Amino acid sequence: MPSSHEIERRYRELRAAMQRDRLDAVVVCGNQYAGFEGAVRYVSGFEIVHRYAYVLLPLEEAPTLIFPREARWIGDKTKPWVRDQVWPEVPGRWLRQRVEERRWKRVGIQGLDFVMAVRDYRELENAGFELVPWDMAFDMVRAVKSEEELAAVRDSMDIVVDGFRAMVRGYEPGKTEAEIMAPAVERFFARGAGPRMMNIILSGTNGEAEAHFKVPGSRAVAPDDLLLYSLELTGVDGYWVEFSRPLIQGKLSPRTAAMAEAYPAAMEAGRRLLREGELASSVHRAVVEELARHGFGLGHLSGHSIGLTMLELPNIGAGWDIELRENMIFSLHPQVVDRDGQVCLYTQDTYRVGKDEGKQLVNVPWRFYHGGEDQA
Repeated sequence: MPSSHEIERRYRELRAAMQRDRLDAVVVCGNQYAGFEGAVRYVSGFEIVHRYAYVLLPLEEAPTLIFPREARWIGDKTKPWVRDQVWPEVPGRWLRQRVEERRWKRVGIQGLDFVMAVRDYRELENAGFELVPWDMAFDMVRAVKSEEELAAVRDSMDIVVDGFRAMVRGYEPGKTEAEIMAPAVERFFARGAGPRMMNIILSGTNGEAEAHFKVPGSRAVAPDDLLLYSLELTGVDGYWVEFSRPLIQGKLSPRTAAMAEAYPAAMEAGRRLLREGELASSVHRAVVEELARHGFGLGHLSGHSIGLTMLELPNIGAGWDIELRENMIFSLHPQVVDRDGQVCLYTQDTYRVGKDEGKQLVNVPWRFYHGGEDQA
């Protein structure tokens, strides 16, 4: 549970942004989909374990936690610091009635495009007040992490590296993709990650990885298979981190070897620019230009802000001319693809924006791991 000082800080900064945007209230949305639950936890302390929830944060009143009636017995309702809690049949109808009772004119919605339930939006869309998309504004308020939040991020990083090391120690050909990941997941659960994980993989044969993510399954792994596990999780406090290193015991293909020559320099070019006052688009451009110099492109964005929600804004991508500030946290994960978009190399690292350069949050060298290493 955050301290009272931390909770007050969050509300103070959110309400300052609301006042700037002339909002009477904000509806903060969260649901069970991995990584989309964190905004509700940020403003209420409630941990979603099933279905969805909202928090109504007025400019000048105490907040309210809103659950659909069918979720009354799901999740520990004693944990959140927001004690005003309601369970309407249709949350959107309750929200519309509350806004109309208060005669509010402008209501911000965090999660309007991806999170709010359709049945609730239908109750709000034709009401007599303006709905203001507020994802970017909300994420910019929470992008700079406090010291309490940074401690939680570091705990998550310690957990993910612990699991990675367990996975490397047990990695050997003949096991399935799922069996190789199993020791990592065991550590994650044991240390409190619970269901807040998204562990997926890029993999392939003959020293290459296919350029699409999938769930680790029952395919038996050969020595020359390249495995790029994407380990994404939170600790007990709910802060997401992302981490990945390549595994292979056999021989790399010439294409993968060429990508490997480009990759460290591209990551380092991005890391150096994760600094106070730099533009997020400049970080992306530095990564793209370094890869292009070696004849490769990107499969998607270079990265994104990360915190209690897995995918926070701003992104590290073209057109994101947003100034970085110290203590923002970013996942940097450029996916290098060949000209045909079929083969890739991938890694993930989580960084803190520093005054002069990005600070990598773990000290795990980027290299190809072969299995059985005592110190990964």
